[in-house]
Amino acid sequence: MDEGASAGDSELPRQLRKNRAFNIFWLGQGLSLLGGSMTLLALPILILDATGSIAQMGALTAVSAAFGIGAGTFAGHIVDRMDRRNTMIFSEVARAVALGLVPLIWLIEPQIWLLYVVTAVASVLKTVFDVAYVTAVPNLVDADDLTAANSRLQGTYAVAGILGPVLAGIIAAGVGPAWALGVNGATFLVSAVTLVFVRLRRTDELNGATEDDPRGPVRDNFLVGFTFLWNHSAMRALTFLLTALTFLTLGATDLLIFRVQQDLEQGADVLGYVIAVSGLGSIVAAVLASVLRRVVGFGACWLASVLLIGAAVALIGNSRNLVIIALMSAVFMFGITLAGILSMTLRQQVTPDHLLGRVTAAFWTVHNASGPVGAAVVTVGAARLGVPSVSLMGGLFCLVIFLVGIFTPLRVARPELIPPKSPSKPGSVPAPGPAKPSLEKDR
Repeated sequence: MDEGASAGDSELPRQLRKNRAFNIFWLGQGLSLLGGSMTLLALPILILDATGSIAQMGALTAVSAAFGIGAGTFAGHIVDRMDRRNTMIFSEVARAVALGLVPLIWLIEPQIWLLYVVTAVASVLKTVFDVAYVTAVPNLVDADDLTAANSRLQGTYAVAGILGPVLAGIIAAGVGPAWALGVNGATFLVSAVTLVFVRLRRTDELNGATEDDPRGPVRDNFLVGFTFLWNHSAMRALTFLLTALTFLTLGATDLLIFRVQQDLEQGADVLGYVIAVSGLGSIVAAVLASVLRRVVGFGACWLASVLLIGAAVALIGNSRNLVIIALMSAVFMFGITLAGILSMTLRQQVTPDHLLGRVTAAFWTVHNASGPVGAAVVTVGAARLGVPSVSLMGGLFCLVIFLVGIFTPLRVARPELIPPKSPSKPGSVPAPGPAKPSLEKDR
């Protein structure tokens, strides 16, 4: 598909405004993301206040990532087999209950073990929800609108990323970070209500595709998704380079929090404003992603984002100026958001709808596998060597990823046009079909 077609671009705002299902989905997820961005700050602050240890922060991050990876082995199986909307509703309600327990228990007595349990449960539910979320977007908008729709959703995430940390910082300074988690739980409930009014329509209904029904052992269904990734050279390269990048980026937020609160001795409110500024980078990336993808091409955009991430990490850890740290946080989020929009859209473009849940789950599981180890290594290294040294090494690590990337299919402008390798045996994953047909604009 060609998201660069001028006619499609000029009609896009009108198309999305008329798409009732997408707009309800967008509204509900915007509120849910606002709550999630509060937890992103509130949970590390909560455990740092209780323990004073960056290693504990890293351990909590590692637990979250590990359980998310474990859930990835079966999340695609669930999403491709079950009703996607109902799956998202259940995940939102269950997460609301889990997070709501924290402030209630904290009223009696802080329990560090509870944070690990809630983090593990919420991480599993989040993985299932996120896989369903990604597969829902092609069921809500036309094929040619995918990049712009993903950009709009990411833009909302960026706005939430600005407001959420500010609210979390205010709540944490006022009544404690535990209550920020409770507010997040409430936003999940509202999100679940909005999803009741959204109808998803799978593109396979229009194609009449019924092949490869996700039955049988979960392990086999996970391998279906992984095999599809392996047979597409661009997706294979993207998966493994993101595995390397995630090793660094998962613990980058912990480095920022520790740098501002411990090294620079700033309060939670200041940290909230610094993280809020970083959201500006996500907004800019969301606004420009579709244009950059069309004008510059996938390869140049994605590889440049890796360089920006590396430069930002190195400068955040080696500056004592809060303005520079905030600006570099914005650069970091610009790179993360741009790369995320591009990779999500590419996966949606090349994957048949009936495989999208399993392919997404396999993609996330593989490239997130390095996250728990990376978070532990980065935070323990920061505790022993200092944040500046670890941050500088992180910047050099991104440079290596960039140099490797220029020798892969990711360097091309339109990797979605690269055909997958022919299946090696009967029953292997089928090649991607033609572009998904248009869906109704208003459901």
